Amino acid sequence: MLGRLRKWAGAVKNDVLTLWFCCRHPRTPLLVKLLAIAIAGYALSPIDLIPDFIPVLGYLDELILLPGAIFLVLKLVPPDVRAECREQARRWREERRAWPRNFVAAFIIILLWIGLGWLGWRLVRPQFG
Repeated sequence: MLGRLRKWAGAVKNDVLTLWFCCRHPRTPLLVKLLAIAIAGYALSPIDLIPDFIPVLGYLDELILLPGAIFLVLKLVPPDVRAECREQARRWREERRAWPRNFVAAFIIILLWIGLGWLGWRLVRPQFG
C-alpha cells in the first residue's frame, strides 16, 4: 500500500513538471496554457492557499483537488505536445534534480490571504465600533 502511494505521488510530481513545460510550449492552446499556468503555479508555489495545519481541509487541495486538476488539464493538452513535455520533464529530473519554485504564485496567495483578512476585518469591525 505504501509503495503504491509513493508511486502515485511520484507520478503526480512528474505531471506537475510536465504541466510546467506545457505552459511554455508554443503549440499548447491559449486557454489550456492559462489553466496550466494557474495549476502549475499553485503546485510549485511554496505557500498553500489552504494551510496544512487546518484539519482535513489543509490536505484536501494536495490529495484531491490538485491531482484532479493536473489530470484534467493534461488531458486538454494535445497528445504530441504532452509526450514532448513529459520527455522534457524526465530529462529535467535526470539533469537537475531540483524543482522549480513559483514565487509569483506564492505572492498572489499571500495577497489573497491579506485581502480576505481585510474583508473579514471590514465585516467584523462595525460590530465592535
